[in-house]
Amino acid sequence: MTKDKSRNQPVIRRHHQGIGTAPPKVDDMKATLKRIWRYMYQEKKKFNVVLAMIVLSSGLSLLGPYLLGAAVDEIIEEPNTGTLWTMLSLLFGVYVFQSLFLWLQNYWMINISQNTIYKMRNHLFSHLQRLPILFFQKRQQGELMSRLTNDMENVSRTLNTAVIQFVTSILTITGTLLIMLWLSPLLTLFTVTIVPVMYFGMKWITKRTGKYFKEQQKHLGDVNGYVEEMFSGQTIISMFSREERVIKDFEAKNEALKNSGYWAQTYSGFIPKLMNMLNNVSFAIIVGAGGLLALNGSISIGVIVTFTTYSRQFTRPLNDLANQYNMILSAVAGAERVFQIIDENEEKQDEQLAEDIKEIKGDIEFRSVDFSYEKENLTLSNINFHASPGETVALVGPTGAGKTTIISLLSRFYEINKGSILIDGQEIHSMTRDSLRRQMGVVLQDSTMFHTTIRENLRYGRLDATDEEVEYAAKAAHAHEFITHLPDGYETVLDSDGGGVSHGQRQLLSIARAMLADPALLILDEATSSIDTVTEIKINDALSKLMKGRTSFVIAHRLNTIRAADLILVLQHGEIIEKGSHQELLQQEGFYSGLVRAQQAEGKASV
Repeated sequence: MTKDKSRNQPVIRRHHQGIGTAPPKVDDMKATLKRIWRYMYQEKKKFNVVLAMIVLSSGLSLLGPYLLGAAVDEIIEEPNTGTLWTMLSLLFGVYVFQSLFLWLQNYWMINISQNTIYKMRNHLFSHLQRLPILFFQKRQQGELMSRLTNDMENVSRTLNTAVIQFVTSILTITGTLLIMLWLSPLLTLFTVTIVPVMYFGMKWITKRTGKYFKEQQKHLGDVNGYVEEMFSGQTIISMFSREERVIKDFEAKNEALKNSGYWAQTYSGFIPKLMNMLNNVSFAIIVGAGGLLALNGSISIGVIVTFTTYSRQFTRPLNDLANQYNMILSAVAGAERVFQIIDENEEKQDEQLAEDIKEIKGDIEFRSVDFSYEKENLTLSNINFHASPGETVALVGPTGAGKTTIISLLSRFYEINKGSILIDGQEIHSMTRDSLRRQMGVVLQDSTMFHTTIRENLRYGRLDATDEEVEYAAKAAHAHEFITHLPDGYETVLDSDGGGVSHGQRQLLSIARAMLADPALLILDEATSSIDTVTEIKINDALSKLMKGRTSFVIAHRLNTIRAADLILVLQHGEIIEKGSHQELLQQEGFYSGLVRAQQAEGKASV
């Protein structure tokens, strides 16, 4: 539709009553993780299996080093091949079953994470379908797509690995520490001396990485939104030779994304380097202290072997936790952006007593209607008019006068501030939105087509229509002839936004789609603009058939459409300043007649 210069309606935040309870505040990591957990908890049976596999694999990973140390001591005390093969067989079995349990836990966790993301993505997409039109008018499509794809995939990658590694790390650290204390409390003390260094080092690093990961996700959304916007406006960019300006703007956004990504990855890259250094320090401490204790007879060589392995198992989970923390920070940044959309107000629910309407005659009345996007500034003021069934109402006025807003109120995309809108004498609020909109057909200036066959694009008007009904509507709209000349006829797949057919042909397809829907109310928003004369004749003939017997609202500037209207409403600054038929308005010698004379003087066939 042609957009009025209207002010944006403020968005009121609320708690979404879907999965979970109150939404978290932005940057609230704990609350965001709880929300993600609520989705995962729906897979609790599989999750319990994963936990069991984690416990078993962690237990076997702890048993392996102990058996290795015991084998060393056995062979030193009583060297024989029987003992060697027995211990090797035990170790072989331990590591085989550990690998099996690792594979099973990964298999089940991937299943859980994919189901979780599937539900989150469905939740987000279905919620987007229930948001008011104003929400989409205020946001870039590419930025919304980034939340549905990039941010969601970021959460998915983290769930695949982070949960398993987090639980495994906790169990491994706890079990390793207990076994080391049992074997040698003194050597354990030497081993854990590096933990405070690890803790404070990690705290310093993660404090900085969190901020940059959030910035990285934000800038990624900005870049995606800008790219989508520029691609859709490539014709205008080329016509005005603004390529260099666009490139510079993109470079600035890309630079911001690069910088945030650089610092996020740089700080997080410190983690493995720090951990590797501390691992080597820990290994040296154990070998040195263990050697001294062995010389004094306090511990055996096998215990030293066991400790060197356990020291790796003790510090590696700390390393894993640190790495996973960075992944979690990145996922939380993406999840917060997803939940920000989920927490947006849905379109207002139908009134409790609202009823589905099966059929309407098309008697439309606006009574003293006021509307504003912002409370202090009225967009429409005291709108009064009546249209009988089958009549055509034309809306005329300068850009920003309120023409499209009237249509949006009739469609209940917005709610009126004051007054009432009646259809067949019934308050519009007493009807459900779905049933009301099913009674409406729309033909816009820019006809929207989808990336599917022409037949399915037409069937969008009525999903249960037969092939014969689709072709009958196409013939009535003068679209059948050009469709049959296409390579695959009705099975021709249109490119994105209807690419593959001309603008005029898309208009004919749009009219055919509306004919197939057989609506009681018809809305035409500059449906014949920018069309050549021959195509305009076909479109006008098709529109005449479509409008016959239907109450129609026409936003158009061409005289041959306006002249035939039963009622013309002339709007200015959100008010109806004149109304009547074409001849009546000419006789009034007011704004309308002046507009007609001015355009006729310029040799235009439009008002």
